[in-house]
Amino acid sequence: MARRKGQSKTNKVGGVYPTDLQMGGGLRPLSEGDLSMIVAHSFDILATIGMAGLPERAAARALAGGASYRDDGRLCFPAEMVQTALARAPKHVVLPGFAPERDLQVGGRRVHIGTGGAAVQVLDAATGAYRDSSLSDLYYLMRVLDASPNIHYGVRPVVARDLLDPFELDLNTAFTCMKATSKPIGVSFCEPDHVAPIVEMFDIAVGHAGAFRERPFCMAIIVHVVPPLSYAAEGIHMLENALNAGMIPQICSAGQAGATSPVTLAGALAQGLAECFAGLVVVDGVQQGAPCIYALMPFISDLRTGAMSGGGGEAAIANAAAAQLLSHVGLPSTVSAGMTDSKLMDAQAGYEKGYTVALAGHAGADMINLSVGMLGSIMVASPEAMVIDNDMCGAILRSIRGIEVSDATLDLATVERVVTQDGHYLGEAQTLKRMKSDYYYPALADRQSVSDWIDSGRHSIWDRAQTRVAEILAGPAPTHISAEAEARIRDRFPIRLAP
Repeated sequence: MARRKGQSKTNKVGGVYPTDLQMGGGLRPLSEGDLSMIVAHSFDILATIGMAGLPERAAARALAGGASYRDDGRLCFPAEMVQTALARAPKHVVLPGFAPERDLQVGGRRVHIGTGGAAVQVLDAATGAYRDSSLSDLYYLMRVLDASPNIHYGVRPVVARDLLDPFELDLNTAFTCMKATSKPIGVSFCEPDHVAPIVEMFDIAVGHAGAFRERPFCMAIIVHVVPPLSYAAEGIHMLENALNAGMIPQICSAGQAGATSPVTLAGALAQGLAECFAGLVVVDGVQQGAPCIYALMPFISDLRTGAMSGGGGEAAIANAAAAQLLSHVGLPSTVSAGMTDSKLMDAQAGYEKGYTVALAGHAGADMINLSVGMLGSIMVASPEAMVIDNDMCGAILRSIRGIEVSDATLDLATVERVVTQDGHYLGEAQTLKRMKSDYYYPALADRQSVSDWIDSGRHSIWDRAQTRVAEILAGPAPTHISAEAEARIRDRFPIRLAP
C-alpha cells in the first residue's frame, strides 16, 4: 500500500469522494516485464492477425492512416499507427455531472465506482421473488444511486422490459437516468440513429441547443468489438454518431476467457488490450484526440459449464491487471468488479463483491463498472443490494486512501501528554479533529454489542437496507431538471415514466 499525505475531502452528500488522496495503483499484479510483454503481444495481434468487420467508411479512414488488408480480408494495424493514436489520446477525461459539483476527472488512477450492466430482473425485497425489470425499477435504482455517496456515476443497470419499441426504450432509459440523478450517467443504444434525438432531449433539459456538447453528462456505452478480434459494425456506427454529437464514449472489450478469448489470463488480457487499441484507432480516425474511456473487462468462464463467472478470484486479479495495463499505456480505464454469482445478498455475495472491487480499486481502475446493486452474474438488480454495496464501497475507498505518515500523525508531544496524564487518547484534540477525516463510519453495517443488537430487534443488514431504500424513495425527488424543461421534453418525445 502506498503511503499518502494530506486530508480527505467530502462531496456534497457526505461520502468520501475520490480525490488525489484516493488514487489506486499500490496493487501491481503485473511486473514491468509482464506489462511490456502483454503490450507487445497486443501490438503483434493487431499487426499480424488484425480485425474483421470494420464498416467501409471507418475502414477507409484506417487505410488512409496506415492500416492494410491481409489476403483474407482482415484489417491489420501497424504498431506505429496504434502508438500515434495513443500519443494523441487524452490521458484524463472530465466527465461532467448534470450538476457541476458532481463532475469527475477520469484518469490517473483516481478511483470511481459506479453501476452498469443490463439486468433483466429485479429482486423484490418484500417477497423474495424475481420479476422482469421495468422503467419504474430503473428510476428507483437511479434514485438510490443519487443518494449513495460512495457511488459516483450511474450506467444504466437494468433494461426496462415493459418497453418493446427500441426507440422508446433508448429514449426513456436516457430520460429516466437523467431525471433520477444529477451524477454522470451512461446509456447504450439499440440503433445508431437514436443518438441524435436523445442528445436533442439532453439539450432541452439543460436549456439550449448545443448545451449538452458543452457539458456531456451522459456517456455513450458502446460495445465496439465482438471477441475474438471482430468489430461490431453497428457499434462502430454508434461510436461515430456519439463522437459527432459530442458524447464521451466508454467503449468495451469483454472477452470471456476460455470461450471468446484465450484461456490463459495473460492471453485474455493481451487480446482484450488489442481490442481496446482497435477501438482507439477508430476514435482517432473520427476525431483525433477525442476524449474516450476504455473498458477492458476480462470476463471469466467456469470451464466446467462454460457459464460466465464474475465473482471468482481469477476475475478479481484479471480486472486488477486490466486496470494496471490501461494505466500503463496512458488510457482512462474502466474494469468490471462486484459481479457476484450469488442470487442473494448473502456471504457469497459479500466476499465476491468485496475482493473484486477492492482489488480493482487498489490497482488504480479509474472507473469500476458493474460494481454495485447487481446479483446473479449481473442478471438481477436490487436497490437494497445497492445501499449495502454503498457501505462496502465506502470502506474500500477508505482503504485505498492509505495511511498518512507525517509529523502531524507521528506526534511525540501527544504521546508524552497521554502516557503521563489521562492514560488514553479519547479526549485528545487530535482524536476529535481526525475522527471524521481518518475514519469511515458505515451507514448500515452493525457495530453494536450482541446484547444491544438483540435488544434493538435483531435486525439484519438486509432489514436495514430495506428501511434505507424506503427512506430514499419517500424523500424529495431530485429537482435538477426544471419543470419547464421536463414539460417541453414530454411534449416533444414519447416519455413513458409517470410524471
